[in-house]
Amino acid sequence: MKVKYIKKILPFSLIILILLFLSFLSTSSIFIRNYHQIAMASPTQEKRDDAFETFQKGFCGLNAKPNFTGYITEYVLPQDCEMPLGIAVDEEDEDDAKKVWYVSTNKGLLGSYSIEENKFNQERIPEWKSRENLRDFSQVWDLKIDEKDENIWFTDEKQNAIWRYIKSSNIFEKYLVPGESKDFGTTYPVFIEFDPNDHNILYFVGMFSPSLWIAKIDKLKNGTSEGILEIPIPINAFRGIDPVYVTTGSIAFDDNEDAIWVSMMIYGYKGQIFRYDLDTESFDIFDLPKELSSPWGLSVDNDGNLWVTNAGTSIFYKFDPPDDSGKNAHIEKFVTSTASPRIFGKSAENNTERDFQSGYYTLPSLIKKSEERDIWFNEQHGNKISKFDPSDRKLIEYWIPTQNRLWGICSNEDNSNGSNNNNNNTCGIANVLQFSITQNDNNNDEQIWFTEWSENKIGKLEADNKNLPFSIAVFESDKELTMERGEREKIKLRVKTSESPSSPIDNIRMIASGTFTSIGDLGNSTGYFTEQSISMDAEEEQDISFIFIPSIDLKPGDYTLMIGAENGSVSYLRAIKVTIT
Repeated sequence: MKVKYIKKILPFSLIILILLFLSFLSTSSIFIRNYHQIAMASPTQEKRDDAFETFQKGFCGLNAKPNFTGYITEYVLPQDCEMPLGIAVDEEDEDDAKKVWYVSTNKGLLGSYSIEENKFNQERIPEWKSRENLRDFSQVWDLKIDEKDENIWFTDEKQNAIWRYIKSSNIFEKYLVPGESKDFGTTYPVFIEFDPNDHNILYFVGMFSPSLWIAKIDKLKNGTSEGILEIPIPINAFRGIDPVYVTTGSIAFDDNEDAIWVSMMIYGYKGQIFRYDLDTESFDIFDLPKELSSPWGLSVDNDGNLWVTNAGTSIFYKFDPPDDSGKNAHIEKFVTSTASPRIFGKSAENNTERDFQSGYYTLPSLIKKSEERDIWFNEQHGNKISKFDPSDRKLIEYWIPTQNRLWGICSNEDNSNGSNNNNNNTCGIANVLQFSITQNDNNNDEQIWFTEWSENKIGKLEADNKNLPFSIAVFESDKELTMERGEREKIKLRVKTSESPSSPIDNIRMIASGTFTSIGDLGNSTGYFTEQSISMDAEEEQDISFIFIPSIDLKPGDYTLMIGAENGSVSYLRAIKVTIT
């Protein structure tokens, strides 16, 4: 979405801009536009009833059922239309029962799920403006648990606040952000970070506030702004542009440098990354190339590398800032697989699937590190949760087993209003917007808990590499390639099935994507496998080649080619560095 286009739609409805940006960030679905056309029409009772019905179908997960794959388990929430967003796992709850906490953005509930007891519990947040309107919600993009007292902290968009739930006394406290947006009112608090070196400090940012906010926890006072300080971010590079277009992305703490990273952008037009040094109390500013103009999610891995997602694309990347001399900045881009044909209601074998994939991005959004050195992110439009291993350059994507056709571009005429999956006529996405990383107490494998915002569910992903149906290995000689445009290269890879997979190993489909375009397809370059789909038995190996011919018009430079395979539950890809001369 270009700035010129935003200027055209802004006078009609600021709320449309917010939702398009968040969902979001120029969602492929026409549903949200249709909903607001109904909602803002003449306020007759019939119109109100139509808007309420449309809202329920699109946001409430009507008739929700828990779907499963070999890796993902879903849980339907106890009340209707909770619209869960922020989520976090409490590793050491006071009653020694591990719990998953989330916030209902529609009903204003702080919910918890006891993993051991398989039981939900809910606390009513004392003030929640959205409860007054059944078709309203206040986005809670972040929920975190402090290490010192294990209290629950979360953001509140509508009331321009940060909340704390004190578990020991069962009390909620609300702290007001001492700032506002000229155009939107609220600063729209989005992400919070605790200072690991000082348990008394909390940092946060607001989407419509070009500032870094610091809360001194021992100074906070319920119902006030006491204890909250503002540090303006130097946005000189955006000078001359209406501030309504300048948006803050997210925040990440850098343990290695004792610094805080913040992203800012004019969506699709210009992006910058800021590093705030806590010792010098000063900002370093880093410009981004035009094709990476929308930095969104941020995370610093165990080696001090900054990982970034780029809104409105299928790209995520590693950002190495310049050294002390101001030189040697480096960005290495990676990409997800292209969008699954199932999102459009197409079978994998349908030859017209490219008609629907063209221009559709998977939208890697929030990105987080794990203790196992992996990088996790959600693909909101791709309907997946993904893990990237930087050392092994391996990407594993897990398919979300729920789809809502109202949030997709559907290719068939099935007008089903439900969100059930496992049906060839379904399409769309589940709107997985936020997730939390923990570990399985039984086997110490990574476990991801996530929210399905429009489906009234939370979900659990068990990430066990040993139970993947197959693995992909690239021959050593093909891991880094230097090619001329128009040159033909055969890349060899080996598919190996596991002994006891958690999902079927028949009907394996070979897949490829690359950073040649923002949506992850090969652009004008040519690529094909010697075999497109294969069926294998357990503990079997098969070698397959991928023929790649860079386009004559491809710009010289470094690219990443992702090649691998997928079945109905999981995708497995390897990253290959390709230098075009």
